[in-house]
Amino acid sequence: MKIKGTCRRCGRDVFAEQIVASGGRCPWDGEPFNANYAVVLVDALKAAEEAGTALELALEQVASLQPELTLDTESVTAGVSASIAQLSKNLITQG
Repeated sequence: MKIKGTCRRCGRDVFAEQIVASGGRCPWDGEPFNANYAVVLVDALKAAEEAGTALELALEQVASLQPELTLDTESVTAGVSASIAQLSKNLITQG
């Protein structure tokens, strides 16, 4: 899974792998996304991409088995959607 976001300072799109490669800094403006927790951010983004890939692969396998069941989309995506919505609420103020 490739996770994409947007830098709140420069407004440019950025992929998690770019943030990881830059040590938690925006590859465009060079500023840290979180100066105090850059290592934690990098580790969390790596873990999120790996977990997302694992989930995608597992669900593809389930689908390929053509089981006599369906999955409730919200049961799979609700937690992820809530976390992404929380990120939208944490606005950076510049002054």
